[in-house]
Parts: sequence; C-alpha cells; structure tokens
Amino acid sequence: MSDPHPPPERRQSDRARLLQCLSAEPLAARDLSQAAGLSERDVLEHLKHLQKTLKTHQRQLIVTPVTCLDCQFVFQKRTRLTRPGKCPVCRSTHLSEPLFSLA
Repeated sequence: MSDPHPPPERRQSDRARLLQCLSAEPLAARDLSQAAGLSERDVLEHLKHLQKTLKTHQRQLIVTPVTCLDCQFVFQKRTRLTRPGKCPVCRSTHLSEPLFSLA
C-alpha cells in the first residue's frame, strides 16, 4: 500500500490578497498590482467586485478622488475606478492616481 497524498496547499484568493493589501494603507492600482501579483486591469476588476461585496460585510472601499496637478480640480463625482484621461477644466493630462483603502 502506498501512502495517501497530502492535500494540496490552499492559497489565498486574488481578492483576499487585495483586501490584505488595502487594510494596511491607501494604495494606487499600480501599487496594489505589484503587491498582489496581478495586472492593473485585473486589480481594477476585482476592486469593482469588492466594492459591491464589502457592503454586505458593513465595510466600504474608500476611493480618494483623482486631482488635476495643474489646476487642482478634484474629480468628486467620478464613480469609475480608473484614472480619467484629462482634466475637464484645463485639459491637462497631469493627474494624480486614485488611491484605494478600506473603512
């Protein structure tokens, strides 16, 4: 008789790794992708899903809005998690990254 195989190691899911990274400090999508080992596009898709599912756990994804670094316009009403292409006021593309954290 041969020995039974040990169960496979359980790894954290992508979203669990993102939640762990978000609990430390506010991070941009690029920083989250490096910390979690995912592409930026995947990070943004997972964040969209987490934004919906965190509501059921009485938690919230906090998005620090993008700011134009030239005229200081703040994108307060923006609901998309991606960075906009240019400022609607001065048409500059010199914009800050949105930062994500948990509350």
